[in-house]
Amino acid sequence: MRRPQLYQRIRQILESARTNVARSVNTTQVVANWLVGREIVEEEQKGKAKAGYGEQLLDKMAGLLVADFGKGYSATNLRWYRQFYLSYREFLPETIHHALRDESAPISISKTSKKHHALRDKSDASPRKSSLTPPTEIGYAVRNQSWKPGHLHPNLSWTHYRTLLRVDKAEARAFYEIEAIKNNWAARELERQINSLLYERLALSKDKKGLMRLATKGHKVQQPADVFKDPVVIEFLGLPESPKLVESSLEEALINNLQAFLLELGKGFAFVARQERLTLDGDHFYIDLVFYHTVLKCYVIIDLKTGKLTHQDLGQLQLYVNYYDHERRTKGDNPSLGLILCADKNDAVVKYTLGPDQQKKIFASRYKLHLPTEVELKAEIRRELEVLRKGDDKA
Repeated sequence: MRRPQLYQRIRQILESARTNVARSVNTTQVVANWLVGREIVEEEQKGKAKAGYGEQLLDKMAGLLVADFGKGYSATNLRWYRQFYLSYREFLPETIHHALRDESAPISISKTSKKHHALRDKSDASPRKSSLTPPTEIGYAVRNQSWKPGHLHPNLSWTHYRTLLRVDKAEARAFYEIEAIKNNWAARELERQINSLLYERLALSKDKKGLMRLATKGHKVQQPADVFKDPVVIEFLGLPESPKLVESSLEEALINNLQAFLLELGKGFAFVARQERLTLDGDHFYIDLVFYHTVLKCYVIIDLKTGKLTHQDLGQLQLYVNYYDHERRTKGDNPSLGLILCADKNDAVVKYTLGPDQQKKIFASRYKLHLPTEVELKAEIRRELEVLRKGDDKA
């Protein structure tokens, strides 16, 4: 019996080593790309940047680099590296940054780390010939400094950073950096969240302090209203916009794409059940989807409507939430929440159907079967705010 255990321990060691090696290679590539971008920018700013000079420089440099290092240094990639440096000026920790700017100076990462200096090669006493700090030293410096957006993070690959460069707003880019690290997003997941305008969907309902928190802390779930997005983008289902779409087809598609749906819902959602039957004095009801939120410590009931939301729909969801609070909620659970995903809604109907207390427990969001543009999203929010304003005026 000991041999299988020994094998598993050895396997864990090797897998951990493989991960660390891959991370070091990733970090080295990212830093090298940033340094190349820095060299290009500094060269272009030495008084030679007359019309067309920069692009001619890149084309000429690319020809030489491709011959020596391969297609990774094409003119297109060199432009990415240049943009990388321009967008991330403070990318490296200060100690490394200053050392890299002066190739004749010995590189020192931490004066307080005796163990680290003891492991350094004896040749460190003399100036380094290379301007690139070894990945082990870079990784050490990053781990021992408080990270913030815009600085190097070893968990983000070059593909991550190249995806982030497509985000023009600095505050939005910072938000996506934080979320990618917190949620361990692969580059493809990061791209999907950017394309679905996650930051814009969250930001449109925030005040100035809320926007600042998004850009510096990422999305934090502190109350039920922080959990639900409006709209919910489910373009990954591949369903066409059609009035013939029925709830059962939408539900089936969501279950078949549950991992992507959980990513869209956000951190903390755990799937519990689908089409759960409730029997009340001989009457049967079926809940479309049930989740548990591990941060808020409560059940989340989701009802699907492919048509426009009605006040009867809200009443039905209220029934489900009340049932869960009375029959399923246990010690340690917070009050259950309900979400209706619908094709369309009237926010005034939601407001006047639910009382002030119920609006903290029952929510309604539109679903989008395609990725909205920022213009479409803002227009939709403005329309909803106008409906609510008119409702307030009449009241």
